[in-house]
Amino acid sequence: MKKYIIGLLSASLFLTSCEDFLTVVPETQLSSATFFKNQNDFEQAVNAAYSPLRTITNDRSWLLSEMHSDNTYYVRNVLFGAVDNQEDLADFSVPESNGTTANVHVLNQWRQDYLIIARTNQILALIDEVNFDAAVKGNLKGQALFLRAYAYFELARYFGSVPLHLTPVAVRSEAALDLSPEPAVYAQIETDLVAAIPLLLDKAAQQPGRVTSGAARTLLANVYINQKKWAEAEQVLSPVISSGQYTLMASYDMAFSENAANKNNAESVFEVQFIEGAAGLQGNFMYQFMPRPISAAELQPIMGTNNAQPIDGEGNNIPTPDIIAAYEEGDLRKDASIGYVFLAGAFQDPKTLPYIKKFESAHSQHNNHGMNFPIYRYAEVLLFMAEALNEQGKTAQAIPLLNQVRSRAGLAATTASGQADVREAIFKERRVELAFENKRWFDIQRTDRIQEIIVPFGQRVVANPRAYYYPPIAGAVPRNNVFTNLNKFYAYPAAESDLSPYF
Repeated sequence: MKKYIIGLLSASLFLTSCEDFLTVVPETQLSSATFFKNQNDFEQAVNAAYSPLRTITNDRSWLLSEMHSDNTYYVRNVLFGAVDNQEDLADFSVPESNGTTANVHVLNQWRQDYLIIARTNQILALIDEVNFDAAVKGNLKGQALFLRAYAYFELARYFGSVPLHLTPVAVRSEAALDLSPEPAVYAQIETDLVAAIPLLLDKAAQQPGRVTSGAARTLLANVYINQKKWAEAEQVLSPVISSGQYTLMASYDMAFSENAANKNNAESVFEVQFIEGAAGLQGNFMYQFMPRPISAAELQPIMGTNNAQPIDGEGNNIPTPDIIAAYEEGDLRKDASIGYVFLAGAFQDPKTLPYIKKFESAHSQHNNHGMNFPIYRYAEVLLFMAEALNEQGKTAQAIPLLNQVRSRAGLAATTASGQADVREAIFKERRVELAFENKRWFDIQRTDRIQEIIVPFGQRVVANPRAYYYPPIAGAVPRNNVFTNLNKFYAYPAAESDLSPYF
């Protein structure tokens, strides 16, 4: 762990989007002592702190949270060879030894979150010492506090207890820290967000794409809800709803970014920014979400590119029969969220397979697009508030909020009435409203429903693998170890534990 934290610090000092893990800062390069001199320097530093969010949302979150649930699975390509690191996540079979795992996706998630933390720690350690406009300084400081809190919230939900770095790592001996208990990590997240809220601008005043006070309130509400602090969640969310700065878009498909338009819209509370092109700011998650092998002719109508190319390998993050069946009849979100494509080269039978459609938008360059990825939408704010109210016994106040979300989806008002029924209605509504936005595993985890939901899901996969996209070929069946690791948290990355005496 030591050398990677040192590397994260070094990366923050260069203030670029480079993700290399460096261990030495050459004397000819900029250092924190020489770089942080004015407002522009801190603006660059904050920009660098946002950068890992692109890697996290494009390459990691859907593997560790959405595919690690009953919402999505993989489409096996028997000619592609072993892909254990991603299959282990989908199959709940991540190998562990002495509390650690060699799974590369777990390792890379850990590194990206600590990269955010290293960069924000550098900002927060120095920003008060430099003299420039107080309002601008506060806004930048608020963004850094939010980003650090968000990274620690991800780590807390993935791992529970984690090392709590709050100051820059200056020497190697400071690189490894003991694990802080989960409550201490949550307490620090709350402290950061409470401090960030009054410093941040609201949506109307903030530069599009940057963190707002509404985003910080929503994240804090999420943190409170994870800890079942219902009254606190209600209190922090109320100003978001009453602000008048957020609203549900007229139709569900309008809630999501297009390749170059409709970004940071009225429903958006916070989304990760992508830009198509050669500047290194692009995404390709739509390509990663496609069943495979898919020909150029099959892919082009979906992507709209001028230079469509075939993609091989194993398809990932494919909607399961379970999520497809979860939509009520007449739910407009189903067709907006899930599409189907015929793959002539597929081993599966039938060869028409589902894919995630909700982020789809025409773009020009193959494997390079600019759709933003949502972290929080106003629809989730309404569902968060409905849950917080219902858990306090304010069920009559919760139901209209739930119905706002259902109405936009073309559904009638809920028939649920008592607290228990409304609790289940909100849980189910979150599944279909937020499908493929990397929320499902965390909802199962925080409500302690792993055994209730994942065990029977695994039994269905094993009993009927053809329904879960295994091809009708001898030997193409679930492995013996599927659904054997149902732990609430991931084990710590083995590559980090090799360098730390604490785990």
